[in-house]
Amino acid sequence: MATESESIEWSLEATPTWAVATVCFILIFISVFLEHLLHLLSKYLHRKRRLALIQALDNIKSELMMLGFISLLLTVLEKPIANICIPKNVGETFLPCSSLASDEDTEEETKCLNQGKVSLLSRVGVRELQYLIFILALFHSLSCILTFGLGMAKMRKWEAWEAETRTLDYQFANDPRRFKLLHQTSFGRRHIKYWSDHRLLRWPVSFMRQFHHSVSRTDYLTLRHGFITVHLSEGSNFDFQKYIKRALEEDFGVVVGMSLWVWMFAVIFIFFHAYVFHNYLWLPFFPLAMLLLVGTKLQGIIIKLCLKSDQQSHVVRGTLLVRPSDHFFWFRKPRLTLYLIHFILFQNSFQLAFFTWTWFKFGFRSCFHQETEDIVIRLVMGAAVQFLCGYVTLPLYALVTQMGTSMRPVVFAENVMEGLKRWRATARKNLTLRNPYSAGVADPLFRHSADTSVASSPSFNTLHVPLSIAIDPQQEDERLPMDTQRDSVAHAEMII
Repeated sequence: MATESESIEWSLEATPTWAVATVCFILIFISVFLEHLLHLLSKYLHRKRRLALIQALDNIKSELMMLGFISLLLTVLEKPIANICIPKNVGETFLPCSSLASDEDTEEETKCLNQGKVSLLSRVGVRELQYLIFILALFHSLSCILTFGLGMAKMRKWEAWEAETRTLDYQFANDPRRFKLLHQTSFGRRHIKYWSDHRLLRWPVSFMRQFHHSVSRTDYLTLRHGFITVHLSEGSNFDFQKYIKRALEEDFGVVVGMSLWVWMFAVIFIFFHAYVFHNYLWLPFFPLAMLLLVGTKLQGIIIKLCLKSDQQSHVVRGTLLVRPSDHFFWFRKPRLTLYLIHFILFQNSFQLAFFTWTWFKFGFRSCFHQETEDIVIRLVMGAAVQFLCGYVTLPLYALVTQMGTSMRPVVFAENVMEGLKRWRATARKNLTLRNPYSAGVADPLFRHSADTSVASSPSFNTLHVPLSIAIDPQQEDERLPMDTQRDSVAHAEMII
């Protein structure tokens, strides 16, 4: 009877209405305030024309909405889940703690107790699971933001290297009329060594270079020259650093999201936190090992680019030319590296989120972390992976993955892309108005334009966005916005 009276005492029937109204007001105020902040951030990004970051913000909103659905389902299904009964011997397998201690707060359903069984997941366990899922999503988003923030901070010094390419000294030193041997160039001296022709020796060197000048000035300038020469035109004033920044912002939208396969890995990680697997001895090291493997591969690609140029010619005219190609990457897919980084960041954020959740719910010295070594390993590995991924591997990825066979649609600035799409829509409208019975004529014209303009460059064959334009003579006075960047406008005019 005491238990029943206590439960009635804390129900809404015995709660003052002012208390309920106060709690509702506070929750609504916090929710509206956070939603307003996201709205202001979205307006700011639209004003700055940061379309990739707007997409990333939409992914975060979708993630928050999914968390709301999961929390709602767990709340509604709390009692039905607790009513699922399993044998006691099954309920004592794969426990997270080595010793099964009784918990006075555990709520077992009468149905299961009468059958001599235990609940599949008690009501207390369902509530604790809601906390875990929320903390996991929060840590994943914060981890991605911190990682890309570190990467952007590291790549700021590339602006000085990009500005150097417009100086007279740089143009004189890389005059196409000047010839030199490949091993006399700074790029050749860095990568053509006695160990370059031996794969077993290249891997240790590539591994060590991650920790000292992972992206050097000569690497940036040489890869920049190869990208511009192959995809654009030699001597172009294309801002390669801004292009990398736009591409990285687009990748951020992919990494910050949590797709189905990411949630599946979360379920697998939860399963492997049973004490029988002794996961603290190997699971925290897994993301670090994968991260170092990715960094070693990216450093090896730079070396292979130099070796490939050396095999083609020992004489360099002006600046050493490296030719981008997909065959340097795993399975000929440069984008696979992005998904590996996504997986590494998620796994690392899961380790930190799980540690924080157990600390918050069960105390610092709970059965989840009985060993001091467990606490030290998880915290040190989590911090190390976070720093290395953001400050070392991410800038290296941003540069090296541009050495694929094709370039990405973000080669155009956002305002140029909008101008091109608006121009094309106007041409379609004019063709339709001129001959309303042949509205489909516009498509063949645009396809013909694409064949004669964009397809002439092999790098555009894999672009996913059609960027060709058919111009109506009556609309010749329409031009792109005057505030477009010079490099993007020049390239757009060359394609058009």
